[in-house]
Amino acid sequence: MATVRRLALLAAAFALVSTAHAASPEFVSADYNVYRDSLHVATVHEVYSRSADTYRITSETTPIGIAAVFLRKITVSSNGSLSSQGLKPDYLEYRRANDPGKNISAAFDWRAQRLNMTFEGRNETAPLVPGIQDRLSVMYQFMFLSPEKLKVLEFPMTNGRKIEHYRYELADVQAVDSALGKLETLHLVKHREAGENGIDVWLAADRHLFPVKVVFRENDGSTIEQVITRLEFK
Repeated sequence: MATVRRLALLAAAFALVSTAHAASPEFVSADYNVYRDSLHVATVHEVYSRSADTYRITSETTPIGIAAVFLRKITVSSNGSLSSQGLKPDYLEYRRANDPGKNISAAFDWRAQRLNMTFEGRNETAPLVPGIQDRLSVMYQFMFLSPEKLKVLEFPMTNGRKIEHYRYELADVQAVDSALGKLETLHLVKHREAGENGIDVWLAADRHLFPVKVVFRENDGSTIEQVITRLEFK
């Protein structure tokens, strides 16, 4: 029964995506609301642009309400090149307003096959792994996937401190209510080892497989939910 359900799920997902799959956009502008355990704590504004064979993504998280008393604005940027496999990061940077001691950066030295990370006042290096994404580019990499690649997604990812291996599996096909209306989505769930945080991602099937909802599940039981409020493609 599980195999039959899995095949039916994949067939439904492929039907949704194959009818809407098109060339990736040159420009994306997106806004999200962020909730921590159902409390609205921040807004996120993101801009993605590509020109010829390069890309740049900027994400700004602005705390609101009581959270603004304790948290600072965070700007994350990723830039790199485009390959036949999608995004290939060159540089990732986190900047925390008025608190440079918590800034993080990661430089991808593809020639030397080395990742150079700077955080907490120290430098760390690690071997580059083919197909690696960064914390920001990973959410835009979905736009470059063909329906066949939705069966199982595996890739390394860095947050600028370390490299982790991610494996996503298609959980179900869901209609998600949002500020954009009802969206048909593919619900992916990150495989979770003991001690790891969980991640669920909902990709809009008819909007370039763009993430319109993301839920981070922390080990202490708390959740951070990011939900789309505005989305523009060019």
